[in-house]
This record gives sequence, structure tokens and C-alpha cells, in this order.
Amino acid sequence: MRVMERTFREQLFLLVLCLSVLKGNSRYIENNDISRDELFSLFNSQLKRETPEELIYRRPLRCLDMIAVEGEFTFTTENPQLSCAAFFMAEPSEVISVDLDNVDIDCSGGDFITVFDGWVMKGEKFPSSHDHPLPVNERYVNYCDTGALRRSVRSSQNVAMVFFRIHNAGSSFTLTVKKHINPFPCNAISQSPEGSYTMVIPQQHRNCSFSIIYPVEIDISEFSLGHSNHNSNNDFPKRSLPGCTETEDFVQLLGGRGLDTSKLLTITDFCTSFTGATHMKVGCDNTVVRIVSSGRFVSRVTFNYRLLDSQELQTIKLNNVEDFCFNN
Repeated sequence: MRVMERTFREQLFLLVLCLSVLKGNSRYIENNDISRDELFSLFNSQLKRETPEELIYRRPLRCLDMIAVEGEFTFTTENPQLSCAAFFMAEPSEVISVDLDNVDIDCSGGDFITVFDGWVMKGEKFPSSHDHPLPVNERYVNYCDTGALRRSVRSSQNVAMVFFRIHNAGSSFTLTVKKHINPFPCNAISQSPEGSYTMVIPQQHRNCSFSIIYPVEIDISEFSLGHSNHNSNNDFPKRSLPGCTETEDFVQLLGGRGLDTSKLLTITDFCTSFTGATHMKVGCDNTVVRIVSSGRFVSRVTFNYRLLDSQELQTIKLNNVEDFCFNN
């Protein structure tokens, strides 16, 4: 079995390496010459250090970059850079704003800077088109199309990205990245391989996903639809096989190798409110808890998760989830 215990840095390294052909304007992104050592250097301690509130953190922006802090990031071209992407991440309860300043590029010559509301990797999007409040075409904001009218873009969740293509030496632009509290977070990617989280949908007809890009043990301790439970605390949650297609409100546990939740395997689903522990070990690169809500109830799910070690992964290598994740 090829799965090994991975750190967050290593998981993101694998994800970024999957970046090859992106949809929409990102069709221009191709392979680049970023080395493995250069990519690992994106995650050094300086990148993640805390800075006093009165100071603004500044550093150059790389052609391939991962940013998890607020600050100003300036890109200046020394040579043509035709396939660049910067990934931004905040806490699950935050959203990200990206402001473009001091832009000096040649739009008529084929340059572009595009902000995407979410992440795109290998043609797959997070959040998926089924879970995001905006249609796909509205999630792309191209500076060359909008100019000063859309210098600032705010994400709908805790991840966003900018991809760009610059031809001429000396061309440059600056990104100002800020984080903002999201009072009703919906979709999110976890920064950590362990933690706890509660997703709440306040009577809205929408879908929310929480993505954990690690193989994990997950403990779903509560699922509530805002009405009385039909199960006692000791009952296993009611499940309608082969799924919850007959109900409008349910929770799914998904697993797979990509970002798009619509392409992941449904491991199990829960259709009836319950409290009590439901433990599962999922050996996939991406584990997702997803709520589907009709908007008639206040939907709520609470869960804990932790990274599986290599020995635990060995013990589950023959189950169906493992086979699905790594043999298909």
C-alpha cells in the first residue's frame, strides 16, 4: 500500500503537484520548472510566523506559492512566467479577501491575473459546483476583463487562489491578503490533520462540505435537523440504504483522492438526527463531511478527527474504502 503518514506540508505538496490542466481561464496553466526543494521552501517557518498587528507582513510572491498569513505579496517578472498559481488558506471560520494593487502587466499581449473563489486542481474544484453559492463563471474574476472595477475579491470560504501569466520582464503586481470572520461558515478545507468542528446551516437551502486532506479516524458525535430525535442516545443512526435519496436533509461521509465532492465515494450517510459516537477510519487522501439541507430545519453536525498512523493504515488496507481510494 502506497499510503504513508503525511504532514500538512507533504499533503499540500502532493495536491499542488496535481496542478496541470485547470478549467476556465486556467486552461493556460501548464507545467513549470519549480523544483521539489523550492516547493517545500514555501512552507518554512518565516511564512507562518506571527507578526504584530501594527506591522504588515511583506515578501515576494513566488510563481507557485502557498500562503496562510495576511500581508502584501509582490510578484516581479524577471523571465516569462506562463503557468503560475498562488493558493490561499485561512481558518475554517474565516474568508479571504484579495486586493490587487500596482498592477503593471500587458493584458493585450496575453498576460492575465485571475482570482478564483475556491481551489482548482487538475480540473477539480473545491467547493464543487453543487456546493458553491455562485455559478462557475462568476467564481473567476479576471483583472484584464474588469480592471479597477474588481480590484478586490472576497472568497466564499476559507480557501481562494490566484493564477497568472506574465510575459515581459519587469512586469509586476501586488496582492494584499486579509482574513475576515465568517459568521456562518459553510465549506472549508482543514488546515490540520486533527481537530473538531461543528457545521451549522441556519434554515438555508444549501450544501456544506468540510474537507480533511488526510487519511483520518473520524468521530461524528451529533447530527441534528432541528426537530426531535427518533433515536435514543444508544441507537446507531438510522440509515436508508443504499443512501438517503428519499430524504431532503442528511449528512454524508465521503472519501476519495480528488477535491470535487461530487466525484468522491459515499462511505455512509445519516438521515435521522442522533447523538452519540459514530467512529470510522477512512484511508483516503481526502475525507469529507457534507450536509445536504432543504432549508426547512437548522441542520447541525459535530465531529472530531485525527490522522491515522502507518500501522492503522496497514490494518485497513483490505477494506472497500481503501480499495476505492488507491486502486481506482
